[in-house]
Amino acid sequence: MPAPTLEELAPAGSDLTADPHPALAALRERGRVHRVHVPGTGDVWLVLGRDEVRAALTDQRLRNDVRHSATWESDGGHAIGLNMLQTDAPRHTRLRALVAREFTAGRVEALRPRVQRIADALLDALPPAGGFDLVAGYALPLPLTVICELLGVPAGDRHLFHTWSAELVAPSSPAAAAAAGAEMTAYFASLITAKTLDPGTDLMSALVLAPAGEEGLSPGELLGMAFLLLVAGHETTVNLISGGVLSLLRHPDQLAALRADPGLLAGAVEEMLRHDGPVTAAAFRHAAEPLEIAGVRIPAGDSVMLSLASASRDPAHFPDPDRFDIRRPARGHLAFGHGVHHCLGAPLARLEGRIALATLLRRLPDLTLATDPDSVERRPGAMLRGVAALPVSWSHTLPAHPPTTP
Repeated sequence: MPAPTLEELAPAGSDLTADPHPALAALRERGRVHRVHVPGTGDVWLVLGRDEVRAALTDQRLRNDVRHSATWESDGGHAIGLNMLQTDAPRHTRLRALVAREFTAGRVEALRPRVQRIADALLDALPPAGGFDLVAGYALPLPLTVICELLGVPAGDRHLFHTWSAELVAPSSPAAAAAAGAEMTAYFASLITAKTLDPGTDLMSALVLAPAGEEGLSPGELLGMAFLLLVAGHETTVNLISGGVLSLLRHPDQLAALRADPGLLAGAVEEMLRHDGPVTAAAFRHAAEPLEIAGVRIPAGDSVMLSLASASRDPAHFPDPDRFDIRRPARGHLAFGHGVHHCLGAPLARLEGRIALATLLRRLPDLTLATDPDSVERRPGAMLRGVAALPVSWSHTLPAHPPTTP
């Protein structure tokens, strides 16, 4: 008999898509580790406490490779190819090293002017007054453009990727997800062939033609790397930007404080990541040997789900954790994970988030939510949390740069 689902364990009336935090808090109070059933995956151990999640993220007895799962039957669990989230050392170490140099602080900072131009161009296209869906018109195209440019995806093809990745992240049906995976696989296979024959200066060309002295990527690894960089490189940042704007609009005192003191921006982004981060759970881990977490025995072969959302609202580490406070000390959240699988793109996500928010608030000084906050629809998903659409309005815009005096 399967374990109860999180919905079955949640207090009556809970809506886990709209807001999972009350249910996670109630369950965390009953214990730091619970056995739950995840539809489509099976029974897993759900870890909720911040200390326990952080320790598990570095516990070498917990592996990312699904072949350590007692229920593993084939490599069919790989969405597209073989990516870093599904591997352990030494393969993970090799894969990560091939792209880590592209995401150093210096390399990411060099992207600032381009990210700023993209943000301004999107807002330049808006009318002097009116409204739009901030997700479709701003939060989505900004990071999607950035990661597609990094990977060398032709501009005319970029509209395809969010449709595919959205279906893979939150499938509308098994058939639709399979079709999206097949279409994305075929596209990336074609792109890899094109980069092999005529490489450019983009990241995909660099991966196809690994520098001399380094072990290159297999065809499956190339597909997996392209898939992970594309999906993780924009889906999470879309959710960060749109969710961050929603949090500010729902907390006008915090929005006013940020408008009055733009120096609070970096801390505000960290609070957005902590309070309602775009990633609710880390990739599944699998016990390579028996272990204990918070006194609960985890048998070898069992799978473990680490709740980053619960960890980042653990009252043992964050006083009044449900309060959104952009002045909160920016430390301790696990929105980007921890350990060797810490999000490689964290510097880029932070840069994009800060630029997107600063530009939006500067150029639309009276931005308001154009719908009831409680009616904002969330995208369903077991591991990612995002806003499906965010209607906003404004009465006037400001130019990208203040006009100069003749």
